[in-house]
Amino acid sequence: MPDTPEHTPELTSELTPDAKKKRSQRNLAIALGLFAFVAVVFIVSILKISGNVAGAG
Repeated sequence: MPDTPEHTPELTSELTPDAKKKRSQRNLAIALGLFAFVAVVFIVSILKISGNVAGAG
């Protein structure tokens, strides 16, 4: 089937309320995981920098 406008389904209009809820939960889980990763990288960077400053002084 070609991807012409008459054959391309609109995803948001075809989702059931349950599917929308699951998508929302999945998006929240991805956002929290990304935030946790950024926080870990930030904390590790700060610890490395503070270790170098303490060792140099």
